[in-house]
Amino acid sequence: MKYRVIYSRRKTIAISVDKGIVTVKAPLGTDKKAIESVIVKHSAWIEKHLAIQKRKEEMMSSLTDDDIKELKKRAKVYFKEKTDYYANIMGLKYGRITITSAEKRFGSCSSEGNISFSFRLMLYPEAAREYVVVHELAHLREMNHSSRFYAIVAGVLPDYKSRKRLLK
Repeated sequence: MKYRVIYSRRKTIAISVDKGIVTVKAPLGTDKKAIESVIVKHSAWIEKHLAIQKRKEEMMSSLTDDDIKELKKRAKVYFKEKTDYYANIMGLKYGRITITSAEKRFGSCSSEGNISFSFRLMLYPEAAREYVVVHELAHLREMNHSSRFYAIVAGVLPDYKSRKRLLK
């Protein structure tokens, strides 16, 4: 398995997979055998994530420009309706909604209360999309991922953990 190593002033070895490239971040001076041992130990995880990324790339590459345009149009309507619905339930007010082409981030919430959603979320089940809506709205109360934040999410979607797994 091919991988690249980045040495830095860190204490542990970390593995990431991005766009089909396996990257190992290791503390300065880490022995190559120690790195290879970690790679072997986590090879199943690495293979799984490489396969997931390959499927996502294949799915996106099969979309035409017209498909993407249509998904963005549907996303604009869908996320406005769902955000209004859940904001009402949660007693929250938000700024504006933006639809993006973000590949790594399904949604975001600014400190001004503006919320962004990736059109790519439209390719996921509705339960996952609703989770992202509630997740971003919860940031209007808690701008972090603390236990208080997840208590807000759980108050609206008690099954949020299974919904969150749909995004993986």
